[in-house]
Amino acid sequence: MKATFGAGCFWHVEDLLNKTKGVKFTAVGYIGGELTNPTYEEVCTDKTGHAEAVEVEYDPDEISFEELLDVFWSNHNPTTLNRQGPDVGIQYRSAIFYHDEKQKEIAEKSKQVLEKSDKFTDPIITEIVPAPTFYKAEEYHQKYFKKHGFS
Repeated sequence: MKATFGAGCFWHVEDLLNKTKGVKFTAVGYIGGELTNPTYEEVCTDKTGHAEAVEVEYDPDEISFEELLDVFWSNHNPTTLNRQGPDVGIQYRSAIFYHDEKQKEIAEKSKQVLEKSDKFTDPIITEIVPAPTFYKAEEYHQKYFKKHGFS
């Protein structure tokens, strides 16, 4: 099965998801913008509308979509608009790009549960939107942490 998440810089998110039991494959890329097949440099202009994202292939017998959402919510701040840590821009937005109606329902319920908890004092601004075309990022971005000894 496939899941796609935007949660800030895709290098960290990919590394984290790659280490998650049940995740079989990850790729970093761009999603949700206006330009076909954008480059990193174009996305960084903050003019294409794309988010940096990680597309995940996972085995639902080993990990559920709900469990992937737990990883997603626990490892970024879903209350900051177009920002994660020092990274600022629309490409760093918090987003769940769902691939079917079941994922949409699960994601919306998960967000509602988190909103009712006391984990965050500010509103959760995470987008939950249909997954449009995912454009794989340049090869030097793939498995970046692993390639550079950070993982």
